[in-house]
Amino acid sequence: MTPFRSPMPLPPSVAPVSTTGGIDLYRIPIRPAKVEIFPGTTTDVLSFGGAFMGPLIRAKAGRRVGVVFTNQLGEAANVHLHGGHTAANSDGHPMDVIEPGGSKPYEYLNRQRGATLWYHAHEHHTEAEHVYRGMHGFYVIDDDAECDLRLPAGPYDVPIMLRDALFDDQHQLVYDDPGNRPTILVNGKVQPFFRVAARKYRFRLLNASTERAFDLRLEGASMTQIASDGGLLPAPVPRPQVGLWAGERVEVVVDFAQVPIGGHVLLLDGDQPLLRFDVVRRVPDGSRLPDRLRPLPPLPAPTVFREVAFNIDFTGDPLPVAQVNGQPYDPERVDFRVRRGTTEVWTVRNADPVPGPFPVPHNFHLHMTQFRVLSRNGGPITLDDAGLKDTVALPPGHTVQVQATFEDFLGQYVFHCHFLEHSWLGMMAQMLIVE
Repeated sequence: MTPFRSPMPLPPSVAPVSTTGGIDLYRIPIRPAKVEIFPGTTTDVLSFGGAFMGPLIRAKAGRRVGVVFTNQLGEAANVHLHGGHTAANSDGHPMDVIEPGGSKPYEYLNRQRGATLWYHAHEHHTEAEHVYRGMHGFYVIDDDAECDLRLPAGPYDVPIMLRDALFDDQHQLVYDDPGNRPTILVNGKVQPFFRVAARKYRFRLLNASTERAFDLRLEGASMTQIASDGGLLPAPVPRPQVGLWAGERVEVVVDFAQVPIGGHVLLLDGDQPLLRFDVVRRVPDGSRLPDRLRPLPPLPAPTVFREVAFNIDFTGDPLPVAQVNGQPYDPERVDFRVRRGTTEVWTVRNADPVPGPFPVPHNFHLHMTQFRVLSRNGGPITLDDAGLKDTVALPPGHTVQVQATFEDFLGQYVFHCHFLEHSWLGMMAQMLIVE
């Protein structure tokens, strides 16, 4: 198709059905839908609310949000708020499903810093296909602590979802080899354009692929990173390129003020153009990019140290067996018992052999709390590891040390590879948080 023919849509907005009792209440159906990805044709998807991107939920830090999801699919579903600091009964544990025709209320307390989160399907064995077919949406926590920074806001604060796909000749999604998904969708469109003013923008970038990693750069402008998975960095960081693995988010500020009216800026993955920004007008710009953003929370002294190893046994029959610490996922097994309030350091390793016949990348995602990356391969962290994280890359042969504090909530949570085809094959384990 002709590049840059379609405008990039924004995620659909949704208003709460009620704001009483100190809680903003939403109702969102999970249902099949037909959407326009290619001009003039429709594609069958699974959706939150009928669109390829679920409704954008904007929460306030410290104010509760309730979402009642109703399952109108013919199979079980559930919802995980990725990056959310959430009680166990609202976390979207992979065995805590909504049966067809049923509903489930989820409560999000938003006791965390402002950040770009996302919600997606997480029921065991179908999570990868359900996310691939469209069960994903943005959840943004706005934080009054950011107001004095005067970062770009309102229409200049733009969520952008990136993901890959494979389509057949009838423009239908094909769920098959995750390494063969050549089409990149940007907010559900192929190589769209987005009209911007000659001023600063805040872009919230999300990789909603089930496995793909992006190597993002701009042609025609520069970008400055201001936030990672868990919110603002201590200071802005100029980035000529940004690595974004499945499940990760990064926020960047781009200033189009030096681009002439009628000029263009490209967002690329390596050398592949994904999105064209068209500079079409000039407007006053009261925003700024301050030298200092927000200090990270202090790191308490750790009292527990653990080892986590991800690997795939390719001798499995009929499918490979994905493992954490030598075992596939078993929902009846507790792998780690964690005391509430403790701080732990986990050494997380990609244990697939390098060199080997199948050097496989992984990444690590922890539910319930976010963490800081302390080291990579025994040395300094990369810029992609900085800030508060909940998902971190594990290329072949890599090891990271992460530190997390497990506050507030008791119950069962999972940690897993966020290459979702790996998690449904068993690369997931369970922790029980106890008194």
